[in-house]
Amino acid sequence: MSANSRLTMAVHCLCWLELARRRGRTPLTSEEVAASLATNPVVVRRLLGELRRAGLVTASRGPGAGWSMTRPVEDVTMLDVHRALGEGPPFALHRNEPNQECPVGRGVRPALGEIYAGVDAALERELAAHTIEQVLESTLIASNSTSTPIE
Repeated sequence: MSANSRLTMAVHCLCWLELARRRGRTPLTSEEVAASLATNPVVVRRLLGELRRAGLVTASRGPGAGWSMTRPVEDVTMLDVHRALGEGPPFALHRNEPNQECPVGRGVRPALGEIYAGVDAALERELAAHTIEQVLESTLIASNSTSTPIE
């Protein structure tokens, strides 16, 4: 089973939009954002469309069209982005009820449900503790350069 990278890609998009804004280069087209992610602009448009429906970004049309943030990045948490994408919990119980005649089948759902509830709460706490601004600042430190041009 592969990990879901939609949150990572959405945070990347938002960080790139903010860096462009700081450099006086806003809005950015889907193609410009996609170049940073090294992915197809259609993928970016889908992600940004979900973020737009949640009120995190806006799209303009016509000359100078593109995507931009609607709120200051210090006010946008990773939890906001996670929720905007409609991401569910990382784990789920069986799709079908297990055999209730089996002692494991009868008890596994309540046991795992309690554990998974704790995981969900920890995930939300951790995502809520980090803003897009913090991620961007950490990214710029990690890249050791803020002089990368907007392409």
